Amino acid sequence: MTAGTDGSFGALEQVDAGVLSVGYAEAGPDDGPAVILLHGWPYDIHSYANVSPLLASAGYRVIVPYLRGYGTTRFLSDATPRNGQQSVLAVDVIALMDALGIEDAILGGFDWGARTANVVAALWPGRCTAMVSVSGYLIGSQEAGEAPLLPPAELSWWYQFYFATEPGRAGYDKYRREFTRLIWHTASPQWSFDDATFDRSATSFDNADHVGIVIHNYRWRLGLAEGEAQYDDLEKQLAASPVISVPTITLEGDANGAPHPEPGAYAAKFSGKYAHRTISGGVGHNLPQEAPQAFAQAIIDVADQR
Repeated sequence: MTAGTDGSFGALEQVDAGVLSVGYAEAGPDDGPAVILLHGWPYDIHSYANVSPLLASAGYRVIVPYLRGYGTTRFLSDATPRNGQQSVLAVDVIALMDALGIEDAILGGFDWGARTANVVAALWPGRCTAMVSVSGYLIGSQEAGEAPLLPPAELSWWYQFYFATEPGRAGYDKYRREFTRLIWHTASPQWSFDDATFDRSATSFDNADHVGIVIHNYRWRLGLAEGEAQYDDLEKQLAASPVISVPTITLEGDANGAPHPEPGAYAAKFSGKYAHRTISGGVGHNLPQEAPQAFAQAIIDVADQR
């Protein structure tokens, strides 16, 4: 499959992996070094539609999956809990790698995708050879999520508190496109995306499990929803804020309107070869889509550090 030239992908693939049937885009040679690119909320695989061909042309095998609750990714069983806690998203990545016969890969991500890449790198460093992480170190815990912040910081997380209410769940369900378009604007205030760009991603939010996964993710962070007991040990390890040892490049846009830590706050969390880059030019939260050349170059550069 080849990536499109208009910010889109060609025909997508589907594979059973763990508890999911995962929809994903693939580009590049089958025998190239594997790169797995992970999107965030409220975005989808199209954040990487212009990154993928750059990496494919450089010889990488690029895999861009829909996370659980997005696009064509579906649960194999109706009985599986619609769980959005941080560890389970990483388990999904490991299951996808196993299903595709990928022993190890370079991981890249932003937002939920960056956190998921962080978790894989921390808990399964043998499966992650290097990483590009937008906004740095994002591993958290319920205990940390329950700690009060200063009012300006709490204000930036307004949607998390909205999602903690039943009107919030109903409102997000009813106004998915209006809500996610608002987040796009506030998180990337200088990004002038057109309707076609937004609509291309917004169809992914029509997934029947989307609202359930999003609401659980944010309620779990605040300790308002339980996770699954089978992941308790993983969450205990993550609550200790483990250091990440794999080669890493962290990125930040100079106009990121979403909540994010300052680079100096997390540099010590990376014990291997490490560099941070701030991408200028009014780049917001959806960095791979807003600055695909810079993101692709970071992947290529961190690959050289393996």
